[in-house]
Amino acid sequence: MTGISVVIPAYEPDYKLIETVRKIAQYAFDEIIVVNDGSDSSKLSIFRELITIRNCTVLNHKQNLGKGRALKTAFSYFLGKGENSVGLVTADADGQHDPEDVYRVANCLSNNPNSLVLGVRNFSEDNIPLRSRFGNQLTKVVLKVASGISLRDTQTGLRGIPAEFAKELLEVEGERYEFEMRMLIACRTHNREVEQVTIETIYIDENASSHFNPIIDSLKIYYVFLRFAFVSISSFILDIGLFALFSSILKMFMPASFIIVATVMARAVSSLFNYLLNRQVVFQSKGKVSKSLLKYYSLAVIQMVASAGGVYIIYQGVGDYEVIIKVFVDSMLFLISFLIQRLWVFRK
Repeated sequence: MTGISVVIPAYEPDYKLIETVRKIAQYAFDEIIVVNDGSDSSKLSIFRELITIRNCTVLNHKQNLGKGRALKTAFSYFLGKGENSVGLVTADADGQHDPEDVYRVANCLSNNPNSLVLGVRNFSEDNIPLRSRFGNQLTKVVLKVASGISLRDTQTGLRGIPAEFAKELLEVEGERYEFEMRMLIACRTHNREVEQVTIETIYIDENASSHFNPIIDSLKIYYVFLRFAFVSISSFILDIGLFALFSSILKMFMPASFIIVATVMARAVSSLFNYLLNRQVVFQSKGKVSKSLLKYYSLAVIQMVASAGGVYIIYQGVGDYEVIIKVFVDSMLFLISFLIQRLWVFRK
């Protein structure tokens, strides 16, 4: 297919990769770029065989650097050729992407040259391994919350990437599997539409050949949301600590209003702490401080009123345990605050 190349990152592949590349080559793509991501020397015969296939190029990493880095290596090579191309299609090396689906994703990219194209699987089928089904469902929810993007398959490696977007992705953080999640989030920050093409769902030996580490790689994938959670928990602890301190002091002097006053004083300190970390660490906003600060404190005031009001109302009914009540109320406000900050305060 003219104007489109195929990229396949490969780490410790088996001979199925040769068969896959031969089948993809029948569709006459400009080039098939295979990245050997530091595979063992016992796999060199596979990569030597790939070089003999028409229009197949093999790029090599001396050591395993991760799928994200392998993709970036291919992107740099592709862009460095300086050709006026539509873009490229990424596929996995384990034989779980049908070459016909690779072509269909490429065709969709050709018709939508400014959009990211995803080859999405049907996770309602019976042959889906449990860890893949669960992982996709969890990632769908996290992606929706973290970026507002709703997708059927967040973990697919079959993607059509416009040439200009590939250039932008070189600046996106992530060296391993988390890079693919950040690619999806980058669609939001770079105003890219996402097209979804339904593909055949293929799993070989329960996906045993996958090098995805369910614990380590999942933590990296969910890193954006986890950063927000860590900052929020830190701010939450600071806020609760200051509230407990101020309320214990003020309770003797103003028994009728100590909860509201203690809430305001504690929130004044913890909110500044929270704003600075969210702006710099979580959302990495580069907008004007004055603009985001005004939005943030507008939200903070509303959240503070909701917190103080909720605690006060419940306290009037219970008559004690004000700190425990505050923990409960503020926990309910946590997710709402994240959504508003992502969509409005630090929107890119």
